Amino acid sequence: MSTDHHLALAAWQKEQNSKQRLLSDFRRQMLPAYGAMEMNEASPVYRYAKRAYFIIDKTGTVKYVKVMDPLNLLEPAEVLAAVKAANLTMK
Repeated sequence: MSTDHHLALAAWQKEQNSKQRLLSDFRRQMLPAYGAMEMNEASPVYRYAKRAYFIIDKTGTVKYVKVMDPLNLLEPAEVLAAVKAANLTMK
């Protein structure tokens, strides 16, 4: 999921020749439900998306969640370990 507009995501997918599906939450409706939206009135930026990783299996079951500060990145090895632990395959 991304906060980018769906047209920007479609352009990225085409440019990268990617089969990866990205969902747009441009209106910031889903992020609060997943705990991935910071809404701190004391912050200079009141509403912003956190960096969040979700691994969801084919049945729609959430197998892994990690929500982080937007400036941090998850190590690829941690993502791969989570995929393996969830018994999923990456295509």
